[in-house]
Amino acid sequence: MSDNNYAFIDSQNVNLAIREQGWVLDFGRFRRYLEDKYKVTKAFLFIGFVPQNQDLYTSLQKSGYILIFKPTLSLPDGKVKGNVDAEMVLHAMIEYPNYTGALIVTGDGDFYCLVDYLIKNTKLLKLMIPNRSRYSSLFRKLMPHIVFMNELKGKLEHHKG
Repeated sequence: MSDNNYAFIDSQNVNLAIREQGWVLDFGRFRRYLEDKYKVTKAFLFIGFVPQNQDLYTSLQKSGYILIFKPTLSLPDGKVKGNVDAEMVLHAMIEYPNYTGALIVTGDGDFYCLVDYLIKNTKLLKLMIPNRSRYSSLFRKLMPHIVFMNELKGKLEHHKG
C-alpha cells in the first residue's frame, strides 16, 4: 500500500484494554510506531471531552494526533461516558477518499460494519486490537486482518521519568 494511511483510534477502548493488561500506553511512542510500521500520515484519536484534561489533549496533539472530541455525560455513579463510535465511523467515511488504507484501532464489535466495509473495498490496512484475550467475537473471522497490541508492550509501554 502507498504511504498515505490513516489511523482511526478508539482511545477509551485502547486505554482501558491496555491498562487491564497491567501497562500504560505511551501515546507518543505509539504515534511514531504507527508512522514507521504502517506509514500512517494522519492519526485520528476519538476521545471524550473533559475540561480538566486539557494538558492531556495538548500533549496528544503535540505527539501528532488529530483529536476528535465527543461531549461527555456524567453518570449518576460519578463515571464519565463519552461514546465515540458514531464519530469514528463518520470520520472514517468522511476521510475515505483521502487515504489509501485505514488502520482501525479498537476491540469493540460496534465497529464490525466499518471494518467489514473497508475489507470489501480493499481499504482496510489492519484492525489493531488492544487485548488478544478480550475483544468482540464478531472480529474472530477476520483473523488475517488483525494485529494485537499485546506483543507491543516492549515498544510502546510508558516509562516513568
